[in-house]
Amino acid sequence: MRVLVTGGVRSGKSRHAESLLLPPHVPEGTPVTYLAAGPQRDDADWAARVAAHRQRRPATWSTVESTDAASGLWEAQDPVLLDCLGTWLTAQLDEIGAWEAPEHHWVPELEQRVDDLEAAWRAAPLVVAVTNEVGWGLVSEHRSGRIFADRLGWLNQRIATSADRVDLVVSGQVLTIKGAG
Repeated sequence: MRVLVTGGVRSGKSRHAESLLLPPHVPEGTPVTYLAAGPQRDDADWAARVAAHRQRRPATWSTVESTDAASGLWEAQDPVLLDCLGTWLTAQLDEIGAWEAPEHHWVPELEQRVDDLEAAWRAAPLVVAVTNEVGWGLVSEHRSGRIFADRLGWLNQRIATSADRVDLVVSGQVLTIKGAG
């Protein structure tokens, strides 16, 4: 089972994704791997967000922090919560130097990394992935903002296509837009 949970910032998508890996959806005490797939940040506000997320999670859950989400999915023995595709994409764009380089320099590498992630996603027995829905706002005046929004929209489409279920979270309310509710 593969579930993609999407929505805006502070929509409640992470809390909803976490709930999908708790009873009654999985047996009580099931170990879950929380795969934090974004870059490391030295930022007090970010640290507070991470701490709030960790505090909500059961003690049986383990946390893996890695920008190599594909390997994290391949290696996981337990259900996985991948949070989030947007931070994963940011790390990939950082690593391949996409922000300033011409697209022909980095697009093939990014496409390979997305292919690898999608293959691992398809192979995972139970995974819930969180992503941001960024395509409803204005087109950024900055190249980096356009690159991020365009590539995240493309990534979200790829992952949603192979998802068994897609949930959209708006103002804490969940709308299943693909699959069983």
